[in-house]
Amino acid sequence: MSGVQAAVFGMQRTDEELVVLSTAGDPDSFNQLVVRWERPIFALAYRVLGREEDARDVCQETFLRAFRALKGFKGQAKFSSWLYRIALNLCRDWMRRERRTPMVTPLDADTEPPPLTGSVETAEELMVRRDLGRVITRAMTALSEEQRTTIVLKEYHGLTIQEIADLQGCPLSTVKTRLYQGLSVLRRQLQRRGVQGPARIVGLPPTALMARSRRKVVNLDR
Repeated sequence: MSGVQAAVFGMQRTDEELVVLSTAGDPDSFNQLVVRWERPIFALAYRVLGREEDARDVCQETFLRAFRALKGFKGQAKFSSWLYRIALNLCRDWMRRERRTPMVTPLDADTEPPPLTGSVETAEELMVRRDLGRVITRAMTALSEEQRTTIVLKEYHGLTIQEIADLQGCPLSTVKTRLYQGLSVLRRQLQRRGVQGPARIVGLPPTALMARSRRKVVNLDR
């Protein structure tokens, strides 16, 4: 089926198809990529840097660099992974240039996607999610930059261990070690703040933090 036919039938083009169209001179195709990936890239920069203004600058620069380098994208990795790599490199450059300690900040509950279950959050559940987001923010400051970034990529953005290893330019074993050590530190920090959970505590994306009862027992497992 041709691109025109796909559009007629309302089929959503893949990232790679949009890249091909964009490099062929179709400006709307790249705009579609921006619309599709702007929020995840901003969220990544915000969670790494912790400052909204800086995250917006990084997000904008990520797409500018991607557009300029689009013809060099050969499809060896997913387009999203390619974007993430650009954004992470910009975040590292920003931290080195500014010499400031990044603040680990989850997106505000009002700007996060709704829970994936499709159910409507109650006021109590929203309050619990916000409170836990603040607790996690403080706990994540105890992690190293590599541990924080690994947890953010794995638990907030859903990347695989292999994709993270490719992004960070390190072996799979290194990613697994960073994830294990980071989650261990995070577990201890959360327990000190009164958040108890099972043996395995994941990165706790805000959309997964749902109250289970009036006692506000939170399920920390997936």
